[in-house]
Amino acid sequence: MTPCYPDGRKFVPAEKRAKRKIPSAANRGMGFEKDINDTNGYYLEKGLALIYKRPTPINIVKVDYAHGAKITQAYFEAQSTTDYNGVYKGHYLDFEAKSTRSKTSFPLGNIAPQQVRHLRNVQKNGGIAFFIINWYAHGETYILDASYVCDFYECKPRKSIPYRDCQKNGHLVKEGYRPRYDYLPLVERFFLK
Repeated sequence: MTPCYPDGRKFVPAEKRAKRKIPSAANRGMGFEKDINDTNGYYLEKGLALIYKRPTPINIVKVDYAHGAKITQAYFEAQSTTDYNGVYKGHYLDFEAKSTRSKTSFPLGNIAPQQVRHLRNVQKNGGIAFFIINWYAHGETYILDASYVCDFYECKPRKSIPYRDCQKNGHLVKEGYRPRYDYLPLVERFFLK
């Protein structure tokens, strides 16, 4: 019998995920984001950390109330910064979660200039800033210090961060059932020295 998550999804080991058909970028990102949200929910439930998904600021223009208050027209108010922020052991955390289907590199085009500026400011003000990058094709996820990614982004020695560089400069996140992506031990070890 295959174990299931509380929401009914079946657990698929990393080895098998690497062999699955790769979904579209939109679906892949949403699944990874849901798993990060579930992980953050677990951390909150256990009293370990308070980390939330930052909502994208939108301005609603038109709503169709005839069909249950459905938003029919809206626009982005401001450029989004990062995906997640919160507090862990009295330290402010801010990070961006990304997923790539590539087996060889993570495209820098997936990072917006305002995200780099924001993460630099977080670090400048004493916060902890990082990226969590999911390599879907390898079934691996790494946490990388924002300084490394932002330096690479700004220097642009190439248009993407090679997978081997991510392995070398990042830290492999332990994957499991609950929490799905256990990244806090890495924050503890590498950012709270």
